[in-house]
Amino acid sequence: MKKSSALERITVLPVLHFIIKFFLFHLVIAIACGEEQRFDFERGLMGTRFLISTYGADESKAKAAADLAFAKAEEINQCASDYIADSELLRLSKLPAHQPIVVSATLFDLLTQSLHFAKITEGRFDPTLGPLTHLWRQSRRNGALSSAEIIHAAQDSCGWKNVALDPNKKTITLLKPNMRFDLGGIAKGYAADAMLAIMQQHQLPRTCITAGGDLRIGEPPPGKIGWSVGVKTFDPSQLAETKELSHCAVSTSGDLHQSIEINGVHYAHIVDPKTGLGLTTHRAVTIIAPNATTSDALATAACVAEPSQAEALAKQWGATTAISAMQP
Repeated sequence: MKKSSALERITVLPVLHFIIKFFLFHLVIAIACGEEQRFDFERGLMGTRFLISTYGADESKAKAAADLAFAKAEEINQCASDYIADSELLRLSKLPAHQPIVVSATLFDLLTQSLHFAKITEGRFDPTLGPLTHLWRQSRRNGALSSAEIIHAAQDSCGWKNVALDPNKKTITLLKPNMRFDLGGIAKGYAADAMLAIMQQHQLPRTCITAGGDLRIGEPPPGKIGWSVGVKTFDPSQLAETKELSHCAVSTSGDLHQSIEINGVHYAHIVDPKTGLGLTTHRAVTIIAPNATTSDALATAACVAEPSQAEALAKQWGATTAISAMQP
């Protein structure tokens, strides 16, 4: 058996030492960086299910960020809900008309964006339909429509043009008596945007926020081109289309989950400002837009628009994609 010479031993040992150091260095880096895993955090908010799906290397850090995101959504809900009796939004309806009212920065921003979408959609999205949605909820409870006189009176108390905002003083002035806001067509999307921003601030950009019928999507999962999103229409068990999406938002609106039937007539929970009643056509609209505030508001507006114009109008208003479906 041949023995190694001194020269061979001198040559081999440094090479072996280098290989070991190289291996240990990359092992330490791999351990330090960690492999990203998916973490899901769920909570009931705004009368629906909120879900945060995120990829990260540390579950405790992901949970801490998710807790902050949920807390932000709850803060928005306490401010903008028309179900919570002492919410800032409902307090506005108890104050006299023509009186400037100082509101929080969150509510002022949300109302500013709401009125922006009311303007560009020419009232198809209208955050002042609270008196009419209140009547719809009454009809759902008692199984009967309000009288024509009551509906007409409620319509008289609506109208987005009857709200004045002062951006310098952060005040809102209601120009009609008995006005009442309903931000259900935008608040969840607004909250989803705020939640994603918090996750991004905590170095968790690979996140998708589910807020009822709204999705706010960040960077794609590791090794993927996007998050798989199934678009539903009228059959809850079927997906109309699946898309791989990132850096955008998706909102679906229609009568898939909320509707009532009275005297053989089907009324969606989305109120038509012209009639004062829920929509009577079976419709579903999905909007893809840069953010969830936009997609949420435009999905409602597109449902109210003429079916033949819904997709074109939605793109004109700021949607990147609009998918409209009707059922006879």
